[in-house]
Amino acid sequence: MSSPPYRSTSDAHQNSVRFTVLGPVRAWRGTTPLAVGSPQQRTLLATLLLRGGRTTTAAELVDALWGEEPPHAALAALRTYASRLRKALGPDADILVAESGGYALRPLGDQPLDLDLAHAETYAAEAENARAAGDHHAARELLNSALALWDGEPLANLAGPYADYQRTRLEEWHLSLLETRLELDLDLGNHTEAVLELTALTTAHPLRERLRELLMLALYRSGRQAEALAVFADTRRLLADELGVDPAPTLAALHQRILTADPELAGPAPRKTDGPATPVVPLQLPATVQDFVAPDAVLAQLHDHLTTTDGLSTPVAAISGMPGVGKTTLAVHVAHLVRDRFPDGQLYADLQDFHVPTDPEAVLGSFLRALDTPEAHIPDGVHERAARYRALLANRRVLVLLDNAHDADQVRPLLPGTDGSAALITSRPHLAGLDGARFIHLDVMSPDQALTLFTRIVGEQRVTAELEAAKEVVHACGHLPLAIRIAAARLTTRRTWTVSTLAAKFADVSRRLTELRTGDLAMDTVMATAYSRLRPHQAQAFRLLGLADGTDISLAAAAALLGRDTDEAEDLLETLVDTALLNSPVPGRYRFHNLVRLYARARAERDEDPPEARSAALTRLLHHYLATATDAHELKCPGDRLLDHLTPATRPGTVFTGRSAALDWLSAEGGNLLAAVQQATTPGRAAHELRAATDLLFLTQDLLGPAALLPEYEQTARTLAEAAQEAGDTPAEARARLLLSRAHARLGRFREAEIQSRAALTLGQLADDPVVRGRALNLRGVEALTAHRLTAALTYFTKALDAFRHDGDRYGEAAALAHQSRALLGLGRKRESLAAADHALRHYRGLGASVRLAHGLYTTGVTLAAAGRLDAARSRYTEALALFHEERQSLWAGLTLYRLAEALLEAGEPAEAARHAENALSALLIDGAPWRRAKVLVTLGHALRAAGRPERAHLTWQEALRIFTTLRAPEADDVRALLGLPAARTPAAAHLP
Repeated sequence: MSSPPYRSTSDAHQNSVRFTVLGPVRAWRGTTPLAVGSPQQRTLLATLLLRGGRTTTAAELVDALWGEEPPHAALAALRTYASRLRKALGPDADILVAESGGYALRPLGDQPLDLDLAHAETYAAEAENARAAGDHHAARELLNSALALWDGEPLANLAGPYADYQRTRLEEWHLSLLETRLELDLDLGNHTEAVLELTALTTAHPLRERLRELLMLALYRSGRQAEALAVFADTRRLLADELGVDPAPTLAALHQRILTADPELAGPAPRKTDGPATPVVPLQLPATVQDFVAPDAVLAQLHDHLTTTDGLSTPVAAISGMPGVGKTTLAVHVAHLVRDRFPDGQLYADLQDFHVPTDPEAVLGSFLRALDTPEAHIPDGVHERAARYRALLANRRVLVLLDNAHDADQVRPLLPGTDGSAALITSRPHLAGLDGARFIHLDVMSPDQALTLFTRIVGEQRVTAELEAAKEVVHACGHLPLAIRIAAARLTTRRTWTVSTLAAKFADVSRRLTELRTGDLAMDTVMATAYSRLRPHQAQAFRLLGLADGTDISLAAAAALLGRDTDEAEDLLETLVDTALLNSPVPGRYRFHNLVRLYARARAERDEDPPEARSAALTRLLHHYLATATDAHELKCPGDRLLDHLTPATRPGTVFTGRSAALDWLSAEGGNLLAAVQQATTPGRAAHELRAATDLLFLTQDLLGPAALLPEYEQTARTLAEAAQEAGDTPAEARARLLLSRAHARLGRFREAEIQSRAALTLGQLADDPVVRGRALNLRGVEALTAHRLTAALTYFTKALDAFRHDGDRYGEAAALAHQSRALLGLGRKRESLAAADHALRHYRGLGASVRLAHGLYTTGVTLAAAGRLDAARSRYTEALALFHEERQSLWAGLTLYRLAEALLEAGEPAEAARHAENALSALLIDGAPWRRAKVLVTLGHALRAAGRPERAHLTWQEALRIFTTLRAPEADDVRALLGLPAARTPAAAHLP
């Protein structure tokens, strides 16, 4: 059989424009859609296409677009639409011809325009010739090819009288072709299959008698004579009710022949020479794996979607996710689970070949061959092959598995066109353009699933013997299935290795990707495939983002790192999210998988980005954080003199609308800020970055509050101090050691805290740094006060007060006065103490800074309570507590509750004291060091005993004794006395505050 004359060659298909009207009016160049504009513009295009190259006058076009009520400027609008169509056609603009006051669409070469309607007409004509020649199999296949070109309603969504007329004409022709193909089905003996389709068609078109006639014949030939007669009775009743007429003579005659069981109605048996009696059943699924692990919910969701049909559409499921997440493994496993529901075969294609997306035309050729299509009958061009492919799948139940899809355009021609079949697709990006698909985004495994997969491959005995090491391995693999498989495969092929051997190799982050190789599997190769598909600006952003050490990154911080404005950065980052190489867990925040980050950084360091470019990117990020932290601090402590002594940021940061937003930022970015400071100490960074990093750490001292970040803050301050010492940067070292002292104290390491504060004071005086000098003196005073060295404490506070006043630091002055009041009270100078406390509080209230005011209220409350002014102390504590809650300072809220409990107990309210002490314990369980909890337990025990609950008090003191004994604190002997136990003989550590 000759090929239809309008079929494009492969090269022509890639370069020429093609059009469709048997559905939405669209145009493509190759597989790239062209923007053909508004509904009116598409109506113009459709009108010209349906004229078959003949000229349409302007008046005819105006009538086609607007009918009897055209707009005032119809001709001008018509010219505008034509101009826009030319622009959309690009290199093919010359096919739109203006002549004789009208327009026409004419091809540039010898071949007609590539139009789906022309192809359908050619298929229909060839089918008619084949039927006339007695080749019913070929005729039916050709008609299916024609019908497969329809994509919903012809001229969809177009208005106007011409579009309405043509739509009716094309729908009528579509039904006529269906009727002819169904006649062929009956001629070939496909009675049972025809019944299903005819039932649906007669429901949709109840007054179309030819469909009723075919349904009656199909039912009769299927041995369902009574149902065939019932169709006639239903038709006669419907025609009488709706139109007041009787059935057509042909339908009445068929009814009579069925009543008499006319032997000629049995129809001819299928001719074996026309085609194979049994269609070829392709079985192309790859093998599944025995150690498969996946959530049951995902399996059930995919299984149900692929095996449930509405009788109208093809179920399509699309699995997306990052490289190595197990998309193919999952898809193959699901395909095997459902394959018994697709008895006519399973087709498989890998849509990526050595980093290059596979041409869908080639895939269709492979599928057609698998479906036993002779090579001579395989047409050229995606459009034509897709039509033949869908025709072959009509009335079959086939599962199509498309692996590693590049985009929706690559996939669309490969989808079955009728219900009964189904398609399962995997891709890295989310195929958003795939209408009607069920989308599954596959994430990394849970820790338990990851360990299960590792155990199934390695063996339960080896894993159970080294369970913690196995957890370390799967954690180092980021719970990514492919990485776990590679790691497990390495272990199974090296019997002398233990799981701990592998865990030790993965502990070296710089070599982790290198270690994730075995045989032909390698994580960096998988990453390279995805990376190779990035455009240059995407690749550069990918590499630079990998340089930052934080767990994630905000949009504003990423924009600073990339040196772009926020809108431009967001567009770029979202394209990386689309590639599945970057994740966006919440809007405005982005995160790499840890192995993807390692790959991105390796690419950046592999001479793709010079050292100065990498350093500049991290500097931009550091200064963005510094500027943002400065703005946050200014909101919390307006007018603080500290800001005048900080390194100026070289780029803008985020500007906050209020204190709450600033606190949100600090809470969200805590770990990332510490990571940025740590990175500033690495070799190769500029020396002046130490100052900026130190000041950033200074501005974020609120991070000393949350217990979760406290060890990291302490380590960051230590690293910073050592780097500054090595660089000979005395001011930076002094500030870092001051912060390190505070971290030690927060962790209960008081001797280390004292060592660092002494060093900070010495270095601060050498550097003549007012920031360190006043604060270090104040800190030394607090340490002396805690150790009950009251005279030394008063001396330190007096010197700190002078230093703060000399610098004009009113916040520091208020803090020194508050602490001074406590030292004066301890020395018996009650009047001076209360005056200092009152002076400090007036300073704080004048400054109006919530968190500093809260600290001032707390400190003066302690002084008032010690002076016996319990009501005044409770008032200060209550006000401080509200402010600490507002500032999200859970540690200080817990300490304030503890002080309130002490004051209430002293005032003879033990029940209230116990309630406040228990609330203090709850707060300090989150953010309190053990020694603080022990002190609260002692107070709680006293309150419980005073409230008449001695047994509970005894248990509480036992817990306090356990903590103090562990810490070797002298307070342990005081608790032993409460419990009636002898004093310990072991030497004690220094007193705790």
